[in-house]
Amino acid sequence: MNATLTVFGVPVDFILFAATLLGVALFHAHTLKVALTGLAVITAYKVGYVGFEHEAGLSGLAAHLRGEWVLLANLLLLLVGFALLARFFDASRIPAVLPRFLPDDWKGGFVLLVLIFVLSSFLDNIAAAIIGGTVAANVFSGRVHIGYLAAIVGASNAGGSGSVVGDTTTTMMWIDGVDPLAVLPAYLAASVALMVFGIPAALQQHRHQPILADALPGTRIDWVCVAIVMAILVAAIGTNVLVNLYHPDLADQVPSIGLAVWAAIALAALLRRPDWAVVPEAAKGALFLLSLVLCASMMPVEHLPVASWQTALGLGFVSSVFDNIPLTKLALEQGGYDWGFVAFAVGFGGSMVWFGSTAGVALSNQFAETRSVFSWIRHGWHVALAYVVGFAVMLAVLGWHPHEPHKRSAVEIRALCCADAGLKPADRALLS
Repeated sequence: MNATLTVFGVPVDFILFAATLLGVALFHAHTLKVALTGLAVITAYKVGYVGFEHEAGLSGLAAHLRGEWVLLANLLLLLVGFALLARFFDASRIPAVLPRFLPDDWKGGFVLLVLIFVLSSFLDNIAAAIIGGTVAANVFSGRVHIGYLAAIVGASNAGGSGSVVGDTTTTMMWIDGVDPLAVLPAYLAASVALMVFGIPAALQQHRHQPILADALPGTRIDWVCVAIVMAILVAAIGTNVLVNLYHPDLADQVPSIGLAVWAAIALAALLRRPDWAVVPEAAKGALFLLSLVLCASMMPVEHLPVASWQTALGLGFVSSVFDNIPLTKLALEQGGYDWGFVAFAVGFGGSMVWFGSTAGVALSNQFAETRSVFSWIRHGWHVALAYVVGFAVMLAVLGWHPHEPHKRSAVEIRALCCADAGLKPADRALLS
């Protein structure tokens, strides 16, 4: 590999990635083209000049893709699969009858955000955001404010931040050996954040388009479609839990969750025809996200600053434009963090920009108007405020308490090997 090229001390890799993100922000009508162009330029630069982490040239690219393909395949399968799920959910007519149960004023919009928050605690945040968007389109007659769409993404990401089955990053922590209870305190910050962004967003939406007073007469629920939606969600949740409990290595070898979702869709097709018309647009949205994720994975981010609450706070802002999965990997390798803060930061932080999380990209397939960074930040200002306030409240109430390393480092294991005669039974088992 060649030495990393820099401009004024900044690696060229980062400059190219920043230019790609700036292009996405400026040319929101051509986001896919910009992302693919950025990916092509960054890939050519890595292959032709600086190489990858362990190898150079095309062989280095092939090795890098082998390490990333499972994540990319899972994201593709889930984003497209959950777009079909949204159509089944809409066909069930549950969104059409919900106005009977939601308050008729601005509080109806806030209650819907609370429901999305709760759903995301045990559903994938992509599914929670898509279901929330589908309901919002129905109860607000198709006129959903961008600020409220940002709040839907915020609610789906906040709800998953304290649960090891609610977000990809917290699931990664669980797989790596972090105690599931260690991320639970994230719900303190997430609950505060929900109040901070949820009320202004609900008021925005009420001024833009009030909630329907009641369901249309004669609306009946299609229980077959309801069963299909439940089957797809159970397939995703069940596979996630079973794989992580009994075959954690499989999570890095096969896109098991995505395959399970599509197996459920294939069986559902025997009862109700999926709305295949949504697949092309969903695939374009997925390809956009995969391009940015792959670009981010090629950045020379080999270490983070010293573990502290300031670093954890910064991770949230970085997550709004930089894929949170490699950031989480780095934090896990470094250790010494309070995992509740990290879970909230990398889980909720991506809500500040529409492409900062998979939930945001998934929702953009339903509402194309979200693909403007400036409109998202302008109207969704309350999401960024909620991140800072939620983090500050958590820090003031709970304090920063770094967790002990959840696994031994390679240096510690080598030291134990050298003193093998004095090993305790637990340490002997670890080395074996």
